Order: sequence, then structure tokens, then C-alpha cells
Amino acid sequence: MASWRRRGGIEPFREKLVNGMLERGYEREFAEQIYQQIQGFGEYGFPESHAASFALLVYVSSWLKCHEPAAFACALLNSQPLGFYSVSSITQDARRHGVELLPVDVQVSNVDSSIEGPGKALRLGLGLIKGLKVISAERIVSTRNNMLFKSSEDLARRAVLDRGDLSALAAADALASLAGHRREALWETLGVDSPMRLDMPAVKATELPQLVAPTEGDEIAGDYASLGLTLRRHPLALLRERLKKRRIHTAAEVQESRSGQLINAAGLVTCRQRPATASGVIFVTLEDETGYVNLIVWNDLAERQRKELLGSRLLSVRGEVQREGRVVHVLARHLEDLSALLGRLSTTSHDFH
Repeated sequence: MASWRRRGGIEPFREKLVNGMLERGYEREFAEQIYQQIQGFGEYGFPESHAASFALLVYVSSWLKCHEPAAFACALLNSQPLGFYSVSSITQDARRHGVELLPVDVQVSNVDSSIEGPGKALRLGLGLIKGLKVISAERIVSTRNNMLFKSSEDLARRAVLDRGDLSALAAADALASLAGHRREALWETLGVDSPMRLDMPAVKATELPQLVAPTEGDEIAGDYASLGLTLRRHPLALLRERLKKRRIHTAAEVQESRSGQLINAAGLVTCRQRPATASGVIFVTLEDETGYVNLIVWNDLAERQRKELLGSRLLSVRGEVQREGRVVHVLARHLEDLSALLGRLSTTSHDFH
């Protein structure tokens, strides 16, 4: 197994492996099963150097995620774009593992996400804001280090921000500590004009209009549009009562279901994959407010429901639960596109990479 070759070399180790497991109290049937699984991988074994380095990487990553979940999530956010995991998936998982998440804020955030305080809270960085130039984010931090900003006007003048930067900050709710909620912040930034470049105060209206605060749904949609994530409730938490009427279970309920049970589930599509070694099977990951559901979609269903499979942002599935210990999958029998329920919420998925 230490070289790239067609035939594996595990056979000489069969007796040693099986006997070793028997001596340690394992049943022969289980030992033979483990051997058969390893033998399958022997047909395309990795070089030892690759396997050893990958094993070390997996061990260190697992240790960090277990013992330092905030630092682990922070590092992933600062390494984007990154593989299968979007910023939303990373923050949702961190929250489920007890990490305190703090919003992006021009008065506190660095360019990169960072760890704050003895409680090791994770503060989102300015670099996550869509439409904000990196050089502008850097000027915000360097200017703020001398003195905190007094207002949006003060921020724009001292950090030399243009209208696009200010609009991006307002849309990301990063001006909340200076100007209130998103709509108030956006309105206030509209008053920042060209005289600011001459170090002169902009002319302000004596009285700001009373703007209606965004609804929770509006806030969540705004978060996803500007940051790709939300620290508010998961979008499906808002839809849960409607999904219950469709007899749709949560990801947590799927995890507790018995093997062979037919069940309905739904979630935001975060990943679609078709590995070359999977004989055309497509694997789909769904996310709701309680966790993830992993789907197995066979070729025949994929062909029949190609539109739902590839076009849905919110996907509902009816299928059979398959359980092997703590590993749970749903073998899809029928798919339904529920994306219309998301309204203007913008979501993305990592597909076929």
C-alpha cells in the first residue's frame, strides 16, 4: 500500500491484523469486516509520506476543534475561500459547539476575524463584508487605534471612506454602534458628502426621519447578502412552524431516527458532490437550525428530478434513514424544491468541486 500500483499489498498482513484484534477482545466477524474494508482501500493506497502527513493534519485539526473551537473557527474564517465549508456553515457549527459569536463592528473588529476576552469569543472581521475594500478596512482599524469614531461622519472623514465603503458597512450592520439599525445607518451615510474631503462637517438635517426597524426576516436576509452568514436565528428557525405542517423533521430528529425509517427532512443546500469513485451517486448536505442532514441520491432519482436536485436552495426530501453507529444518512426517494419559502434570502452552496 506504500506505492502507487494497481494491486494492493494488504494480504500478507491479514493474519497479523485479525489475530491482533482477537487478542484484544474483538469478535472475529468484526475483525474480518475491518480487514475487508482496508483491503478495498489497498487497491489505491496512498504513498506513506502522504498518508502520514494527512493523518497528522487530521489529528491536529480534530484536537483544535475539540479543545479550542473558537480559534479553530476563526482560522477557517480567515482562510476563506476554503473547500466545502462556507462562512455560514463554519459559524453555525461553532455556535452549536458553544462558541460565542460577536458581530462585525467598526469600533471593535479587525480586518480579520479575531478572538476576544477570557471567554474566547469570536469577533467577525471587517474583511467578511462584501463590497468593502481591503485598504478601506485597514484604514478603519489603523485610524480607530488612535481614537474611537464619534459618528459615521467622523468615520468617513478620518478613514477616508467613499460612498461605496459606507454603504457596504451600513448593509453589513457594522455601523450599529454609531448609527443604529441598518436603515438608520444607511440613511445617515447618505448625508456624508464631498465637503468631508476638505475636513469640513457635512450639512445635516436638524431632525432625522423615524425609520421603521427591519423585521427579523429582513435582518437575516441582509446579513446573508452582505456577509454570507447571520448571527441571528437560522433562516429555517423562522420557517419551522410552516415546515412542521408539512411533517418535515429537523436534522436533530433525523439523527435520532431508527435505521430503515421513512422520514421527511429539509434544509438549505450547502454542498453537492459526485465523487469519481461513487458510481454516479450524488451526495447532498442540508443544513437547518439544529445541524446537518446528509443525503444519498442515486442516479435514477437524479435523472428524474434533476431540476429539484440542482436548482433548489431550500430542498425537501423524503427518504429512508440509514444508520451505521453514529453515522446517519438519508437515502432519497423524492425531492421537492421549497426555495420559494426563502423569499429574497440569498444562499450559496459548494457544488461539484
